[in-house]
Amino acid sequence: MQYCIFLTLSLSHFILPEIPLVVTKHPSTMSTGQEKDEGVQVQHEAEDPNEKDITDVKIIKGNEAFNQAMLKEPPRAFSSRAMVLYACSLVGFFCSTCNGFDGSMFNALLAMDQFKTYFNVSNSGAWTGIVTSMYTIGGVVAIPFIGPAIDTWGRKVGIYIGAIAVILGTVICSTTLHSGYPIGQFMGGRFFLGWGVAIVASAGPMFVVEVSHPAHRGVVTALYNTFWFVGSILASGSARGTASLVGNPAWQIPVWLQLVFPALLVLFVWALPESPRWQYVNGKMDKAKAMLTRYHGEGNPDSIWVELQLREYEEYLEMEGADKRWWDYRALFRNRASCYRLACNCTISIFGQWAGNGAISYFLSAVLDTAGITNEITQLNINVGLNCMQFVLAVIGASLVDKVGRRPLLLFANIGCTLVWIGFLISAKVQQDTGSKASSGAFIAMVFLFDGIFAIGFTPLQALYPVEVLSFEMRAKGMAFSNFAVNAATLVNQFAYPVALKQVAWKTYILFALWCPIQAAVIYFFIPETKNRTLEELDDIFNSKNPTKASLEKKRLALDREANIVQVQEIH
Repeated sequence: MQYCIFLTLSLSHFILPEIPLVVTKHPSTMSTGQEKDEGVQVQHEAEDPNEKDITDVKIIKGNEAFNQAMLKEPPRAFSSRAMVLYACSLVGFFCSTCNGFDGSMFNALLAMDQFKTYFNVSNSGAWTGIVTSMYTIGGVVAIPFIGPAIDTWGRKVGIYIGAIAVILGTVICSTTLHSGYPIGQFMGGRFFLGWGVAIVASAGPMFVVEVSHPAHRGVVTALYNTFWFVGSILASGSARGTASLVGNPAWQIPVWLQLVFPALLVLFVWALPESPRWQYVNGKMDKAKAMLTRYHGEGNPDSIWVELQLREYEEYLEMEGADKRWWDYRALFRNRASCYRLACNCTISIFGQWAGNGAISYFLSAVLDTAGITNEITQLNINVGLNCMQFVLAVIGASLVDKVGRRPLLLFANIGCTLVWIGFLISAKVQQDTGSKASSGAFIAMVFLFDGIFAIGFTPLQALYPVEVLSFEMRAKGMAFSNFAVNAATLVNQFAYPVALKQVAWKTYILFALWCPIQAAVIYFFIPETKNRTLEELDDIFNSKNPTKASLEKKRLALDREANIVQVQEIH
């Protein structure tokens, strides 16, 4: 755990965003004139540009106010206040760890003979699908509670409620040895686990994205989902370590260890700052400004970052919005922009489950069986190795979200996964026909390659993109819809996939090979880019006629000696 945290923070030098592209042009190419837009001085056709003493011209993607703040007051990545805020975000990352622990733990349990013997089950078939889906059903039942818990009492209370439920579910699962109906109790515990994780998995990324400095929001929130693998590594590693034990302690120890991260959340959540956006819309403007001043302005209340965000809060946040009414979901469907935001949120959430990763994550043991790899220890070793590799690659992917952008990473992931699924089909077919060790080795290579591509391109964005495309008024209830989309997509996987593996084995992979290209096409044509803008500035993108096109437009900025923007010109 300490190594994971150290690795994440030590890479922060690489993961902090830069000004996208700087090109110096002769000022005579600029048009002139003057108008005001969001506190940024803009020039259009009226005066000789030389009179404004233009000293530099930059080509940018994104909002000019954000880019001017980056130029005039570059954020200090390693200041003491920045490090404290990273530590606060790190506690928020534990929400993702709670989710990751279960994803890997249950897969490891299905590979353990002691677990299968005690419950008299196999690693595929209907029972496996039902028990796995109880976690998902709990997540679906939690949906009506997500918005009220997070909007009414704040992001921190939402984290606390979810963590308590995860602790309760873990205790129920861990005490089945003393039950007269152990299978029923185990399924009940997984229901509470799913209920609690659904709430922390919504509150966690919302907290991180809303407290992070605007210049660091993309990378820090992308790192949130990489901590899925911290839980996954702990779960798979503990299962590998206890596999040699005799009897029920072999699977009981990993199940009890699921208490670690929700307990840490319960202990530390009250030491965290609250979301300044939640404070602002709930009449606590002074506290919101104090938080921004301390963490985003380095203690300076006149910081350009403090002024920028407060101005945007006043302009964009709804003081009497639907987030004040637990029953009011109209903000999600109020207009075309709201529907487009919600569609982007749910689309990326679903695509993150239907690329095939869920099948490998939860049913790796059965997947390896189709390639002739049936030894319990070998399967557990592969599981641990996969999780360690994915964590490192996911951190690398997080470092790219502001440099490369969200869209290129998503396209890379889906096109890459398509090619790998073709490799899965070939190696599995050859293994079935010949039983050769070479084909089994190729299949394992495909598993690692798939998880590597997914970790770089998809994992960092599974938490970042769905939460940042929603406006503040929509965010909590929209994340409830996102959870519904994820759980609905996961239910399809969990009910259908283990049965399909048992009935048609490797031919199941044909579906993923055909589906991933469709996902890539949808992303290319309909999913906007969100980098280099504050959360509030994304309103302008979604209010445009073509959000995808608007998000990719470039602008030419003319700057004076003090880095003030004196001209803005769109590049077509």
